[in-house]
Amino acid sequence: MSAPMTAGAARRVLLTLTFTRWFPVGLVIGVTTLLALERGMSLAQIGVIFSMQGFVVLALELPTGGFADALGRRPLLIASGVVALVSSLVFVLAQTFAAFCVALLLQGVFRALDSGPLEAWYVDTAQADDPGVRVEDGLSRAGTALGVGIASGAVVSGGVIAWHPVQSLTALENAYWLSIAFVVLNLVATAALLREPVTHVDRRGLQRALDSAREAPRVVLGGFRLLGSNRVLLALVSVEVFWSVGMIAFETFMPVRLSELVGGEAEAGALMGPVSAAAWGLFAAGSAAAGIAARRVGVTWTAIASRVLQGALVVVMALMTGPLGLVTAFFVVYTLHGTAGPVHSTLLHRQADAGNRTTVLSINSMVGGGCYSLGLLVLGPLAEATSTATGILVAGAFSILGAFLYLPALRQERAHAEPVPEAA
Repeated sequence: MSAPMTAGAARRVLLTLTFTRWFPVGLVIGVTTLLALERGMSLAQIGVIFSMQGFVVLALELPTGGFADALGRRPLLIASGVVALVSSLVFVLAQTFAAFCVALLLQGVFRALDSGPLEAWYVDTAQADDPGVRVEDGLSRAGTALGVGIASGAVVSGGVIAWHPVQSLTALENAYWLSIAFVVLNLVATAALLREPVTHVDRRGLQRALDSAREAPRVVLGGFRLLGSNRVLLALVSVEVFWSVGMIAFETFMPVRLSELVGGEAEAGALMGPVSAAAWGLFAAGSAAAGIAARRVGVTWTAIASRVLQGALVVVMALMTGPLGLVTAFFVVYTLHGTAGPVHSTLLHRQADAGNRTTVLSINSMVGGGCYSLGLLVLGPLAEATSTATGILVAGAFSILGAFLYLPALRQERAHAEPVPEAA
């Protein structure tokens, strides 16, 4: 039997797999919406297509979170990589509304399986080696690795789209096929690097999986009971209602708005490469700053400030009438997005233990995915009936309200803070 992994080794695996997981996302982050537009989908249809992912996440997050806690994190992450590969292949080959919907349904399965197990594995593995380890530092570095991965992928994507090496494909399709190769690389890296002392997938694994599937309703009810018994956790998860709607503005509508301002999908796709790279580089900087800010002003105050400022800058994005102003506001939004993520995760981990950690993360992701989808169904038709800028403005203004839901966590943080000695 191999020796238990140290906290430092666990952090290195977390950072490596975070990078390889998000690099292929960087390759397509500015392409996904534009590719659907290029193939004739309307903005309202795109809203429905991308809502499919969130509704699947809503249905599967808690059951798959329970599977990870019961069966092991490694099997779930490997399964998620396989589904990600199939989803990407369906999407890049899709030519119809129905085919795009199938691709996003599969993407939802991938996101449900992928959400939480790696973070939960890191926290439990690191704390098993060193109970006093500052997991927020590791999570902050993972946020930085995520940003660097997406930024570097976006740089490569912009170059590939401008280069257009395979003429039988469109420029946008070139970047998407390259991302599929890196999805395979992440799957191989996960299988090779991630180790668990015990998993529960053995010769009776199929029966255990079936038993776990039968337990899904109980897991769902248990998750909601957990929210009902923990007001701080309930408020933290409710932040996702507002955060997810705000994300529609800068994830889904931003490329569309840019294409309106520069004159086409291919032109916007070439620009979104370097723009996304810079944005995710700033996301990485924001994630790195999160740990510093949390130590100085507190985890919860950092979360509150980043949410308020992020929503306000999304509103500013809506008010910009030129590509330079739009991109500049977008950069600030992504910096704050990077700051907000690690501190929000840290607050969630404070409400969890080893037995329910993945389930807590899955509850959070489930609410976010479901509300993102509902928001798309409302904001997509709104943007088509009015303007993309109006959809961005409404999403940004709504997202600011979520900052107030950090107040219960702030009160708890203050209650548990050590008394500050009086100055001599």
